[in-house]
Amino acid sequence: MNSGNPYAAATPGQDRSPGYVVVEGPIGVGKTSLAQKLALAFGSDLLLEHPEENPFLERFYQSRKQFALPAQLFFLFQRVHQLQELKQGDMFKPRRVADFLLEKDSLFARLNLDDDEWQLYEQVYAKMSVELPVPDLVIYLQAPADVLMDRVRRRRIAYERQVEREYVESIIEGYARFFHHYSAAPLLVVNAAEVNFVDSDADFNALLGHLRGVRSGRHFFNPLPANP
Repeated sequence: MNSGNPYAAATPGQDRSPGYVVVEGPIGVGKTSLAQKLALAFGSDLLLEHPEENPFLERFYQSRKQFALPAQLFFLFQRVHQLQELKQGDMFKPRRVADFLLEKDSLFARLNLDDDEWQLYEQVYAKMSVELPVPDLVIYLQAPADVLMDRVRRRRIAYERQVEREYVESIIEGYARFFHHYSAAPLLVVNAAEVNFVDSDADFNALLGHLRGVRSGRHFFNPLPANP
């Protein structure tokens, strides 16, 4: 038993962990790593994007205009398929932690597609995104462009090295606009610029403690980094 985990202390019938949690944010912000750690803390199943399976992604980073539409449609089909499996899954295991929110798909489509491609994408999206599960909590991680660029470089994924700062800034702005209007689920906006939720138990437990107060509406968490 992990006594440092606020959720681990819950007694039977008093479980405070959300049922379906989504961690979102721009490239390099740490959403996948946090989703993995939350799933372990909650004893939840894990639902992750698999960008390595997208055959158009590397070519997209080399030529965004030429390969934006096939890369975007592949991600859309992949994400919808995963969420449909979640909805049809074991009803006795309703807990999930995911590192993507389907609705953010249109954020990238609007950013990368020209008008004709956007209209085609919108038609496909409208046909595919109906009656999908709604999260019990969305965690939106934020960080400035300098931090994200540094984290992307340290990941050492070859095709990501071609990511331009201007593109990262446009993604940050797109996420800010998207979540400014988001109201489909409880939202926790987290400043992740100076904390390490993966390697610092203190940072992670501070986040877990804050999650206990999120039941509805919009909340903000601006943590101070733990002492080394």
